[in-house]
Amino acid sequence: MPNNLRDVHLPADICDEAERRFAARFGNLEQFLTFLLRELLRDDAAKMDEAEQRVIEQRLRDLGYI
Repeated sequence: MPNNLRDVHLPADICDEAERRFAARFGNLEQFLTFLLRELLRDDAAKMDEAEQRVIEQRLRDLGYI
């Protein structure tokens, strides 16, 4: 893990619940949050794909194909 880490303050009840729910899949809360943040950052590309798909679908509707 990189040495350039940051401290983040989160409500204890949220952390406790996340640890309870995801302990089997992730070793600890930090691993879970790292995974989650990476997925959210990757989601930007998925949003672009969804936007492109909506444009294509609208064009097909305008042409009468769907």
